[in-house]
Amino acid sequence: MSFLSFASAFLSEYGELLTQGVIDTMVMTAASTLLAYVLGLPAGVLLITSAKTGIRPNAAVHAVLSGIVNLVRSVPFIILLVALIPFTRLIVGTSLGVPGAVVPLVITAAPFVARVVEQSLAEVDGSLIEAAQSFGASSLQIIFKVLLTESLPSLIRGAALTFVTLFGFSAMAGTVGAGGLGDIAIRYGYQRYQYDVMTVAVILCIILVQVVQSVGDASAKAIDHHTK
Repeated sequence: MSFLSFASAFLSEYGELLTQGVIDTMVMTAASTLLAYVLGLPAGVLLITSAKTGIRPNAAVHAVLSGIVNLVRSVPFIILLVALIPFTRLIVGTSLGVPGAVVPLVITAAPFVARVVEQSLAEVDGSLIEAAQSFGASSLQIIFKVLLTESLPSLIRGAALTFVTLFGFSAMAGTVGAGGLGDIAIRYGYQRYQYDVMTVAVILCIILVQVVQSVGDASAKAIDHHTK
């Protein structure tokens, strides 16, 4: 059988399955990344502003928030995934499919995002903050016009990193019925020994990750005024 004949037969049998796997994986990962930033971005800002050297130091708030972030991050995702099944069912009505995967992905990613944001904001030149304070800027003005604006390239790279990390976690979610390319690779490669399907699923994962990372890097460079 020629390669073209094999490819045609393969796509005829598995094309729809793999296409749906790509869609499920991208929806699962994109939704989780977006929701994780809804929770993690404010948490990261609060971590940096409430620190001892922050613009609004608050030892109690910083200690509690930092402790929660560290606690959630210390739990392996596969354990958190199983432990959250009852909570996931309560929130979205099911622990299966894309909706069932988004809840644990968001919960595990939000603390990660908080730390990524904290590190990005910590890179901002302190003299810019001092200059803003000397002109009478409020805390909110410093956050939005100095911290977030100056750290935007780093934040974009962090978002790409978060997406890629969640992309990998989505494969683990596939082991409990979340679907996606990870589920296909495990189901067909490990359980059914159909290594051709597994190989194509893995190649698709690699391509998607490379595309997302490249877009993130290019976007960060495009807006980084320090590289112009």
